[in-house]
Amino acid sequence: MCGIAGTLLNPANDNVKLMIERLSHRGPDGRGVQNLEAATLGHTRLAILDIEGGRQPMRYEDSWIAFNGEIYNYRDLQSKYLSDEKMKGHSDTEVLLHLYRTLGPKFVELLDGMFAFVIHGNREFLMARDPLGIKPLYYGPGLEDGRMYFASEIKALAGLVASVTEFPAGFWFHSKLGWNRFYQIEETVQPFDGNEAEALPLIKSTLRNAVHKRLLADVPVGVSLSGGLDSSIVSLLACEGTDQLHSFAVGVEGSEDLAAARMMAGFLKTQHHELVYTAQDMAEALPDVLYHLETFDPALVRSAIPNYFLAKLASQHVKVFLTGEGADEVYAGYEYLGGYDSPEVLQQEMIYITEALHNTNLQRADRMSMAFSLEARVPFLDVKSVALALSFPPDWKLHRDRVPKHLLRQAFADDLPAEIVNRPKQKFSSGAGSSDLIAQMAETEIPDEEFQRESRRLKSEWDYNLQNKEALHYYKTLREFYEDKWLFPSMGKSRSL
Repeated sequence: MCGIAGTLLNPANDNVKLMIERLSHRGPDGRGVQNLEAATLGHTRLAILDIEGGRQPMRYEDSWIAFNGEIYNYRDLQSKYLSDEKMKGHSDTEVLLHLYRTLGPKFVELLDGMFAFVIHGNREFLMARDPLGIKPLYYGPGLEDGRMYFASEIKALAGLVASVTEFPAGFWFHSKLGWNRFYQIEETVQPFDGNEAEALPLIKSTLRNAVHKRLLADVPVGVSLSGGLDSSIVSLLACEGTDQLHSFAVGVEGSEDLAAARMMAGFLKTQHHELVYTAQDMAEALPDVLYHLETFDPALVRSAIPNYFLAKLASQHVKVFLTGEGADEVYAGYEYLGGYDSPEVLQQEMIYITEALHNTNLQRADRMSMAFSLEARVPFLDVKSVALALSFPPDWKLHRDRVPKHLLRQAFADDLPAEIVNRPKQKFSSGAGSSDLIAQMAETEIPDEEFQRESRRLKSEWDYNLQNKEALHYYKTLREFYEDKWLFPSMGKSRSL
């Protein structure tokens, strides 16, 4: 996991050095800036694989790469397509370069992992982003300098570009071949031909494979363990693949998550760590949370605050941790989804919110973890896991007379404590005990007149509906760091608040 930045069409060494400095939190283990004839590539490194040999930007013949992410099947691809190639190290980055030179841009479609990268060589370039947008990538035209800038985060582009555009998930772009969409959820979903009893072992085996491949690392790996169903499943499966698993939980004093996580950690015998924070801690952390998050969507900010403290805690012990992100989207866990009576409409909503994750929950997961140089991995969003979950008849997921995520609960009912299997769904911010604290503060501090005035302005200028005073409070703080034109074009909106 790393941060990437650079320019295309023309080099700009000093500007890229500035951009990499702004992304230094994403990679404390090394920096590199490489000037080319028609580009400058920059990289700040969090060393996960090939600690000594994986430095970037990396070169093979006349091609250079700046890469952010992890490719879980890189060894299989190396064996299949590059058996005669001689490698200098054992990093996935080097394999990407060789695949590009061997297969061309379409090699992107073979990759199993999370990634955002730029390859430049012979005055041509390739940009690509993983199927669901787990890893971020933005770009924009320079201010009157004829360059195209790109970066992992908006903050690296601020002040250097006329506008910011999010590179779309599931696409690659080649300077000579144009745009190519290589992934769409609907194209991966084949209706499941079986009953619920036959579905349960498939759920378990698919998630087991997704978790185990994400234990790939040359550094210690841990898990986020809130004591909820999703994180408990991930922790259970991760314990099968490691001798001593670190688990992490946060919350305010007396929060439900802390107690449930403690019980689950004891059941799994993990090396468990806790961090208890206060309302004052939240208020003091909020500006930093918003600076890194790059959005003021209330649902995201609420959950980002405990995630911020979670990443802070985990980064003191590991460089990589696994989370339960994505289960609520593909197994219909959110409370608001209980309002759907039509299976077909529910299916479309699940697909929609999963495709929107790149600038909602995945943005939060990436930014909060990388604020502390920590890599977050999301096994529920493995493309095979997503395809399987969405292949089941959607009427199996209607809440009606069932608890949310009934299928997941049944799949692991014999493996987890009954208290975990039957624990009701809670947002992370609710389980951590911190969901309403700042909202209450905003209601008392922001006058009605100010809220109405800003609501009208944002609707007029950006067609944005300001939800409440809590959102305005976050927006005012975020505006201390970013101009509107850098935020609104790529800002997502959660539906689950």
